[in-house]
Amino acid sequence: MTNRPARQVHPELAETFEALPPSADPYEDIEGTREAFRAMLSAHPADRTGVRSERFDIPRADGSALTVEVYRPKAAPSPGEALPAVLHLHGGGYAIGRSLPGQDRAAIALCRQLPAVTIAVEYRLAPEHRYPAGVEDCYLALEWTARRADALGIDPARIALTGKSAGGGLSAAVALMSRDRGGPALAYQSLCVPDLDDRVGAEAVTEQPGAESAQESAAGPRPDPRVANPRSVQAVWEHYLPEGVKADAYAAPSRAADLSGLPPAYVLVCDLDPLRDAGLAYARRLMDAGVAVTVRNVPGAWHGFELYAPDTRVAKEMTAHWTGQLRTALYPAAAEQDVE
Repeated sequence: MTNRPARQVHPELAETFEALPPSADPYEDIEGTREAFRAMLSAHPADRTGVRSERFDIPRADGSALTVEVYRPKAAPSPGEALPAVLHLHGGGYAIGRSLPGQDRAAIALCRQLPAVTIAVEYRLAPEHRYPAGVEDCYLALEWTARRADALGIDPARIALTGKSAGGGLSAAVALMSRDRGGPALAYQSLCVPDLDDRVGAEAVTEQPGAESAQESAAGPRPDPRVANPRSVQAVWEHYLPEGVKADAYAAPSRAADLSGLPPAYVLVCDLDPLRDAGLAYARRLMDAGVAVTVRNVPGAWHGFELYAPDTRVAKEMTAHWTGQLRTALYPAAAEQDVE
């Protein structure tokens, strides 16, 4: 294999990259990790201007309940006008990332900017609830949303899925589930830095300490341990999949044999992200299966860089692009008028 030149950090992000804090194993004390995340959210409440929300409990087959929070624009739509809906599936390695009640920043931003009814799904988290608990919760939320479209003021022909990282992987999996189960029709799947393939980083964890994997050497120097790297990706899968269980397509969508008949897709990747190549490969397979796909690569950026550098041009352009593509998919008539 011919080695690729090392990919460099984007100049605008270099200072932020150098200042990144040391990483820690989030699974070493998962409750402590979650508590620290909740404390960070509490210290910086979300701006809910122009948005209202309501919480609902959806009964599961075992008698427990799945909680979703439905965000709506405060400004009422025109009489008789239904809004599109977006199911937002949060990231966080399938183990953290749940927002505080009424505080889901991504859902609020989409609700306000698209505009859309945005449903934040509080799916069960690993490692206490391993696959398929989380993805089945997300599919249950999709069914509930479609079934209650009239009551929620939703256009059932304009329902989309979106999520980052693990949320992107869940979005892809739910799209597969809905196709295979004859479930609700989906207008779009927006997969941002998605975690799609349990094989990413598998070589790295089988090597002797200090050895470089073929994947790492092909990309240049060994990845910085402060950011997502092959070993940290494998740790996610070790805690998400039940012990001894091999991933199937609803756990790792890259394992799906057939990608035909899926909704149009958006795939966003970051150049320094170990998930990049799997995301690009999935996008290519979608294209080859006849699915309309838009792909965006953020050069010189690592997984989750926008959390550390939200005010940079590269972060704002990335957010504007994936949000704009989602808006175009859900408001096709308006997009056609803009072209004219």
